[in-house]
Amino acid sequence: MELSNLRPAEGSKHSDNFRRGRGHGSGNGKTAGKGHKGQKARSGAPRIGFEGGQMPLYRRIPKRGFKCRNSKEIVAINLNVLEVFDNGATVDVDALMEKGIIKNPRDGVKILGNGELTKKLDVKVNAYSSRFPVLTEPILPDGLNSRPEMPLISSMLLRAVLF
Repeated sequence: MELSNLRPAEGSKHSDNFRRGRGHGSGNGKTAGKGHKGQKARSGAPRIGFEGGQMPLYRRIPKRGFKCRNSKEIVAINLNVLEVFDNGATVDVDALMEKGIIKNPRDGVKILGNGELTKKLDVKVNAYSSRFPVLTEPILPDGLNSRPEMPLISSMLLRAVLF
């Protein structure tokens, strides 16, 4: 028996989509499984989590943490990992998945500058570390080094343009 094979015991699960309150012969007649009287037997019973006016548990426990909606989950790869590719190979997200270096590219792949690379590779990923081109400039082909660079704009000039 494994976790993937677990199932409820035979006869322990029942369908919950039958009509209630249709006579005692159905086994769920008269009070329709709600028992006699009380707040939970009536229509308009309190919502789930209501504790009769006492501060409910989900409000007593402090909130912890924060999950930013705009954050991206980037997969980071060090330079020395790229040694598995042949000299002159094209390294892109598909090639990295094929070699088993990454399983899921998530929101993007970034090459970091840790380690050394001794081969000439054509690397085409979403992002590069600031040290990456400096470390690999002499051994990477022109395709990578000629990628368009962001123009350097000072924050003061940017403010003047925007406002």
